[in-house]
Amino acid sequence: MTAAVETPFKVPTLAPDTPEEVAAALDAAGEENKSVLVWGAGRHQGYGHRVEPSQVVSTARLDRVIAYEPEDLTLVVEAGATLGEVEDLLAKDRRTTALPESEPNATVGGVIASGISGYRRHRYGPTRDRVLEVTLATGDGRIVKGGGRVVKNVTGYDLPRLATGSLGSLGVITSVCLKLWPLAEATATVPIDDPAQALHQLYRPLAVLRTDHGSYAFIQGTGAEVDSQVARIGGAWGAGLDWPDPPAGELSISIRVPPALTGSFADRLPSDWRYVAQYGVGEIHAAFAEADVPLLERLRSKAEAVGGALVLAGGPDSLYETFGPWGSPPAGLSIQRRLIAGFDPRRVVNPGRMPGGL
Repeated sequence: MTAAVETPFKVPTLAPDTPEEVAAALDAAGEENKSVLVWGAGRHQGYGHRVEPSQVVSTARLDRVIAYEPEDLTLVVEAGATLGEVEDLLAKDRRTTALPESEPNATVGGVIASGISGYRRHRYGPTRDRVLEVTLATGDGRIVKGGGRVVKNVTGYDLPRLATGSLGSLGVITSVCLKLWPLAEATATVPIDDPAQALHQLYRPLAVLRTDHGSYAFIQGTGAEVDSQVARIGGAWGAGLDWPDPPAGELSISIRVPPALTGSFADRLPSDWRYVAQYGVGEIHAAFAEADVPLLERLRSKAEAVGGALVLAGGPDSLYETFGPWGSPPAGLSIQRRLIAGFDPRRVVNPGRMPGGL
């Protein structure tokens, strides 16, 4: 299972071929009192407290498509498959996962574990809404499965939602069943002046985004529907979806606030920051070159005051130590602790990464 997978950690790296091998590796680590960090493509390692692992478990070899039913709009795929590979497969049948559009090298498991959603969240909902089934290798060496391979599924413990955003605290995601969406006949990207007004004028747009270099509405439907929607807001437009690149910088954050406050929080950002603000969703991803800790503290305080949060998505260890990745611990921390103990009683996988050091 040892593999030449590049990570920043100078510890042994295992790349299991099967879920059973993942479970065995975690069980052995627990018996030896070792900590394990899970590695997909490394795209979302900036979320959460830093982990100093004894070894790394990579999902690089867990990249197979298990079942694909284009007519039923479901796909079962292993966690190490990349979004680009999956979307290329689905495009032949004009299907999509509606997972993050601008990160083709991210793995399916990494996106699910970090709970990251794409720009189409306004239309299709967050990532957790499209995870129908999940299989986990737990920290004590078991393989557990929750959910089902049907779009309307109400049976069993809601493990898919628990695993989404869990950052490995419940175990290693080895495979998932995803709900798919058909691709629309026509799409358009429309530059706009006022994103809040455009959001009000449009009927169920894919996204309305404000960036540091302009604002845009993203529309889909039949040709006639797209023409009608574009006419409502006017202006020049281009066919297709020209998604902005994720903000790039030495440091990055995610601000999460009530959707109505998206614009006012974007207005607070310094002019040299790169950002994408998602109207109707209430999330702002921002990146910058140097940390202004007092400014970050003010932004976090204002976000938490309205029931939101400011979390770190990347940066130097010193910022994680002085500013902290999560902010104030959430309510229900004791419930999270008991849940984690049920799946990983020896705290083998990504220990301490979650809020409150869980």
